[in-house]
Amino acid sequence: MLSCSDVAVTLGARRLFSGVTLRFPPGTCTALVGGNGAGKTTLLHTLIGDRDPDEGVVTRPKDLRIGWLPQDVVDAVGETTTVLEHVLEGAAHIRALEARLRELEERMSAPGAANADPGDQDALLRSYAEVQDRFATLGGYELESEAHRVLAGLGFAPEDAHRDTAELSGGWRVRVALARLLLAKPDLLVLDEPTNHLDLDTIAWLEGTLRELPGALLLVSHDRDFIDATADVIVELAAGTTTAYEVRSGTLAAELGGFASFVAQREERLASLRAAKAQQDRVIAQQERFVERFRYKATKARQVQSRIKALEKLERIEVPDHKQLVARFAFPEPARSGRVVAEAKGLTVAYGDLVVLDEVDLVIERGRTVALIGPNGAGKTTLLRSLLGQVPVTGGSVELGSGVEVAVVDQHQAEVMDLDKTVLEEFRTALGDRHRGINHRTMLGAFGFPGDLAERLVLELSGGERTRLGLAKAMASPANLLLLDEPTNHLDLASRDVLEDALGAYAGTVVLITHDRHVIRATADTIVEVGDGDLQVFDGSYEELMERRGAGAAGNRGRDAAAGGGGRGAGADGRAAGGRAAGGRAAGGRAGGGAAGGRAGGGAAGGRAGGGAGDGRAGGGGRPTTSAGTGRPTDQRSGRRLDGGGQRRDPEAKRREAERRNARHRATRDLKRAVDRLERELGEVEAEIAELNRTMADPDLYSDGERVKALVAQHGAAKDRSAALLARWEQALEELESAEAAIEAG
Repeated sequence: MLSCSDVAVTLGARRLFSGVTLRFPPGTCTALVGGNGAGKTTLLHTLIGDRDPDEGVVTRPKDLRIGWLPQDVVDAVGETTTVLEHVLEGAAHIRALEARLRELEERMSAPGAANADPGDQDALLRSYAEVQDRFATLGGYELESEAHRVLAGLGFAPEDAHRDTAELSGGWRVRVALARLLLAKPDLLVLDEPTNHLDLDTIAWLEGTLRELPGALLLVSHDRDFIDATADVIVELAAGTTTAYEVRSGTLAAELGGFASFVAQREERLASLRAAKAQQDRVIAQQERFVERFRYKATKARQVQSRIKALEKLERIEVPDHKQLVARFAFPEPARSGRVVAEAKGLTVAYGDLVVLDEVDLVIERGRTVALIGPNGAGKTTLLRSLLGQVPVTGGSVELGSGVEVAVVDQHQAEVMDLDKTVLEEFRTALGDRHRGINHRTMLGAFGFPGDLAERLVLELSGGERTRLGLAKAMASPANLLLLDEPTNHLDLASRDVLEDALGAYAGTVVLITHDRHVIRATADTIVEVGDGDLQVFDGSYEELMERRGAGAAGNRGRDAAAGGGGRGAGADGRAAGGRAAGGRAAGGRAGGGAAGGRAGGGAAGGRAGGGAGDGRAGGGGRPTTSAGTGRPTDQRSGRRLDGGGQRRDPEAKRREAERRNARHRATRDLKRAVDRLERELGEVEAEIAELNRTMADPDLYSDGERVKALVAQHGAAKDRSAALLARWEQALEELESAEAAIEAG
């Protein structure tokens, strides 16, 4: 088991972190989170032995096998082997056993072996039996079939196994490296942002695979759904140190998921720290007043000196300021565009014989946030670039609407920056005459580069900070069509949260490609699934799409393997409702008849050769388009949604709804407070039990019999309190549910 104690690392004059003490027991998954530049990757390098700590000790057993997937793993994948060969090299210890078996077999079948000394024969047979047993236990006989299974799970077709790795793009080389590690099944698997190059299907598969690994897992990720599905412990690196939170057990984890449990525990801890710091500040102020009052009084000199020394030795309580980790994205108010922002008619894009988009139709209306989902290579980025005219169109047409101004955040934008420029200088390369009267430093500060951070070299920025600078450059102009291609890659959790808020407040139109399910749920009101050269449109949220597919209740937090665009567990062939299995490309399809428009149809209104239209736009026998705006109608003057009849909601109905909400709040307020209080108390007790369990797991403890007895008694008392609190919580929750049901019925 790998562990570290009081580890500290200093880079130049900056103390990156200190006092880091962690353990990684087999069978557990630890997720390391923190802001960009906090030192997560440096800590990983320190733990695996790539660099020595400046202080403290890292303990690694000699026989510990560590698997390591860095962010820049692309160059580590060789170009002289096939995909399968490279993956099998990861299981070198198993292949060494296989070679040993072949050697022993040759010795047993060699001429004269039958006439050898019986003792030597017995020793040879015992060695062969031991090696064979070890080989079988490690899965040696199924090694190649397991390699094919892992490659298939990561999205490789069967024929790809024999392709040269030199033919693969960077994203697919990352998958090859990940497959190699998964096949090796190391004692400790360390992954630095493993989901950056994976699509939704593959992420869902990886979640299930990682949960089954026998060894320990340590990962850095900014995908909260992925963390929620895999992590037992979340370690936050903030304010120069680490804090660990148990997130797999407890009432909050059971009700809301591990990540929500982490957030709740962190807020409780910060509240306790603030209270303790306030108390300490009061004591310090009292002591300082005494010192100032009697500093020059001879009869009080000893007391004054005693208090001065006590203040010097006092360990000051520091409360991490998480607000410093948040990048605040500000969007200028864009000019108003036409109702149709972009339209594709019969769009076909092909690269040689490979048809990526096959006669697809799409209309994007003003004010929508459209998420493009689908497997890697399905054509999402091609569709996005076709809107910009950056790819040759084989057939059909693409047009932008009137008054449309476009801003683009490309997933490779950070790679084309001048590394020798400062952040401020690089930012200014994207600004025009309209920004001359604006304070550029203020604008950069809004994107998380305040003060002296604007003078840092781009070379010194982390991957997430470079991505954030790319966002700042793209969003500085008041565009009304925002095209985002994987904008969240390398962004930390705090920055993703604020990006979600900004997109929610953005008045323009957004077309977004991302594999972060939380971002899609929080921002998109239209889902376009790209695959097999076709588009499937769902006019609604990601949660509604998952419910339509039977993927469970909203907010499943990635636990179900069906979660993910086109995931396993979707109906028919895994595509959106109304897909090919339903008889056409969209609801009604090319050859189909009428269509149910909007959300009920799960796709476009009407079809190419089909008759009627779902929302009345297409008219009889026309050629309606697949629309990302065929749901509830919109007031073209205000941009607000209307009700199902195309009218603004009745003010009287709004008033009655508000009264019902107020009545519900008054009737359930005290019950909700009781449930929340009991949940907090139960979480505290369970945290105490978890801490006692960790303490009692230390073998050195049992040399002190009296301490063991005390801990056992404390553990029993905590368990009793937990059981009593759980019973009270269940009763309070039942009363709350009954009260809510009575209100709904009455």
